[in-house]
Amino acid sequence: MEVDCIPFKETGYFSKLICDYLDQQENLKPFYNRFPSAENFKDQIKEKKANYPPSHRKVLVEALKGQYKGFEVSIATQDNIASLAKENTFTIITGHQLNLFTGPLYFLYKIVSTLKLAKELKNSHPNTDFVPVYWMATEDHDFEEINYFNLHGKKIQWNRSASGAVGALSTDGLDAVFEMLSAELGNTGNAEELKKLFKSAYLEHSTLTDATRYLANALFGEEGLVIVDGDDTALKRLLIPYAEKDIFEHVPFHEISESIDQLSKVSSDYSIQVNPREINYFYLKDGIRERIVENHGKFHVFNTEINFSADELRDELQHHPERFSPNVVARPLYQEVILPNLCYIGGGGELAYWLELNSYFGKMGITFPMLLLRNSVLVVTEKQSKKLEKLDLKLSHLFLKQHSFINKKIRDISNIDIDFSSQKKVLEEQFEHMYQLAKETDKSFLGAVKAQEVKQKKGLDALEKRLLKAQKRKLKDHVIRMTDLQNELFPNRSLQERQLNFSELYLEMGHALIPSLLNSLDPYCKEFTIIKY
Repeated sequence: MEVDCIPFKETGYFSKLICDYLDQQENLKPFYNRFPSAENFKDQIKEKKANYPPSHRKVLVEALKGQYKGFEVSIATQDNIASLAKENTFTIITGHQLNLFTGPLYFLYKIVSTLKLAKELKNSHPNTDFVPVYWMATEDHDFEEINYFNLHGKKIQWNRSASGAVGALSTDGLDAVFEMLSAELGNTGNAEELKKLFKSAYLEHSTLTDATRYLANALFGEEGLVIVDGDDTALKRLLIPYAEKDIFEHVPFHEISESIDQLSKVSSDYSIQVNPREINYFYLKDGIRERIVENHGKFHVFNTEINFSADELRDELQHHPERFSPNVVARPLYQEVILPNLCYIGGGGELAYWLELNSYFGKMGITFPMLLLRNSVLVVTEKQSKKLEKLDLKLSHLFLKQHSFINKKIRDISNIDIDFSSQKKVLEEQFEHMYQLAKETDKSFLGAVKAQEVKQKKGLDALEKRLLKAQKRKLKDHVIRMTDLQNELFPNRSLQERQLNFSELYLEMGHALIPSLLNSLDPYCKEFTIIKY
């Protein structure tokens, strides 16, 4: 495999906020604790060790053992779970929705980044252990976001009605999805492996949570990945004091609102990812997951007839913490309360909302984790690489928006000059003389001179566009081949990792896929990775 890189800011797919964060811009430093460089982990370990109660370790280990009951657990994962009981063991975590059959490719990249960082930290801190963790978003309720995956340009979708937390959904109806998948995969050896994996995960487990645990464990268990389900009564009991500060004192609402205001002052180009609510918890019971809202001291579960007084809600939280489900704002805190965690690995959108949370964590007395942008990857086959060479294309060209990409390449390969910049410069020089003449004779003509300059520049622009259009027609075959290749590597004019399912790569690479990614990806790399195989 050949590995190449391109700076994130040159891809056009990453926000200014994330690019500024990667550049460690000074004005962003108040919004995070430590940047995830190798040398900063020593202090992060020290701080988290002092901040994480040893009693939480026992609760965590027992909860994980219970969650893994009935599953075949690798020796590496068993060792990692046992290691979490020791005070010199810490976690590196990523999280993801319960997307059907992993959903988009970047599910793999998130976990591989997590595995690699844990291994690299062990090499640099041999007396400390590091456990890679995948947090399953079992309490999410956005079924439409997770009920499909793409294969060969086709949408393989699970059609059913759904409400409440997705992790509790039964796997009924996935036999029909299996039939669609089987027909699309074909009958190669790797296709049969994929069919077996889907069948074992989704047709032999009764809930989406169990199916996803099986799948992630089958793919990464041998690497020691530990899978955490936050929908756990014992773990949520640890969250009670923090949930009270949210529900009854609105601490995150005030702190995060202030952070958002401060971020917007740093740059108007920073888009806000999440806005806090006054209460950042859902009520989870009997297939419902609805927001808790306060009105004149009374607490109501949205879209239901369920109501509580303040005392009744406190009592409910104490006796049934499992019925309180954190939203996108409260869930990161929950994760850091129950885990001895050092670093969260996520995509650009995730890190953008984490950067809103630092002061909130401080107010709650919880160590803010380091934030590491996951590896982003474009995988290019040998056949596609040869096409690039024949068309004299650089991979960086393909990251351009298609209109800009075509125009740039037509200008590059055309046998005539389609850039009228020099003519425009001459025109500007001529009009500068006319402006001076008008000032010296009659200033009332300045407007007329300006209008004529604009008119003539527009004329040159129109001629340039017509000439470019004519060249596109002349080089039609070349344009078609270029755009076909770009559409292959950027399906739906989006990043490959956001569209393709891992099964497309598995069909080609089989069992070598994950080891190849583990060998090729560097979690500290602050650039977009291109892998050619």
